[in-house]
Amino acid sequence: MAVTQQRRGRRIMMTPEERDAFLRTRRTCRVATVGPDGAPHVGALWYCWDGTALWLYSVTRSRRWAQLRRDPRIAVVVDDGVEYGELRGVELSGQVEFVGEAPRTGEPCPELDAPEREFAAKYFGMEEMPHDGRHAWLRLIPEAVVSWDFRKLGGGGR
Repeated sequence: MAVTQQRRGRRIMMTPEERDAFLRTRRTCRVATVGPDGAPHVGALWYCWDGTALWLYSVTRSRRWAQLRRDPRIAVVVDDGVEYGELRGVELSGQVEFVGEAPRTGEPCPELDAPEREFAAKYFGMEEMPHDGRHAWLRLIPEAVVSWDFRKLGGGGR
């Protein structure tokens, strides 16, 4: 996973530990895909982070899914904060991989054991993943990661 250099990078960039903790505790990300005409599409999605990959559970009959089937490039933002000095977030980009059957019905897939356990606990308070026959898994192993935490600027960052 590459960490892209960024403006004021060292000053506001999250450490790997801060980034992992942030990604594990947030619930919603924004996913950007590219349409056949080059137009972007952005939508909110639940996810889980395993320290290496971002796991996205998407509806297979969605615009996002169709666009990723044609072009697997993706950018994802997870952010937080209201006031300028509170803003923090992570942007991950690369190409998704489709993992398991689509739509997911629960067929054995060892690669999905850990993300499904984490996702079920995080979003449903359950030990096992409920499969609805409408969603399937996308895995993003980021090619680039940029993070920011304006709280590190002190004094509101203005």
